[in-house]
Amino acid sequence: MAEQRQRALSTSGQALYEILALEKGATHDEIKKSYRKLALKYHPDKNPDNPEAAEKFKEINNAHATLTDVSKRNIYDKYGSLGLYVAEQFGEENVNTYFMLSSWWAKGLFAVCGLLTGCYLCCCLCCCFNCCCGKCKPKAPEGEQQEFCVSPEDLEEQIKNDMERDGETPITLQPTNVTEKTQLIGDSHRSYHTES
Repeated sequence: MAEQRQRALSTSGQALYEILALEKGATHDEIKKSYRKLALKYHPDKNPDNPEAAEKFKEINNAHATLTDVSKRNIYDKYGSLGLYVAEQFGEENVNTYFMLSSWWAKGLFAVCGLLTGCYLCCCLCCCFNCCCGKCKPKAPEGEQQEFCVSPEDLEEQIKNDMERDGETPITLQPTNVTEKTQLIGDSHRSYHTES
């Protein structure tokens, strides 16, 4: 995979046909026939001491796998190896959409619509004035206190004081004379039996 990314991704869709020594409009039978001939010639078992033959055999297998798959071949014929890479990343059904949105006219249309509606300018100004500068940040009405942060410890203390003032004392300790069996002893009608 790393070796494939080192090569430049083409948009012509010729290289796989050249690997199999075919023209671009070759039929399925011609692809199969050429693949068999080249696979026998470069098979690693017939060329045990030739690492270039093993590499060529991998390229032949890759070309055959791509060109015999109808959807991959259509993508390759239309968009080249770049189309196959996009199909691998975004799915085969999204290739046409990707290339349509990355075309110069789609980018231009997006830019023109944004400028005509003022959407870019509006969003940028709102973010700058509200967040960065703070000049347009809404202010609290006069007479009201501004919100401020309270630490969790101060908040717990305030809740405790409010509850004590209202006559409710918060329970902070568990009873010491209760055990786990207390509940079971008090409810004598409950019994837990297992029959084996």
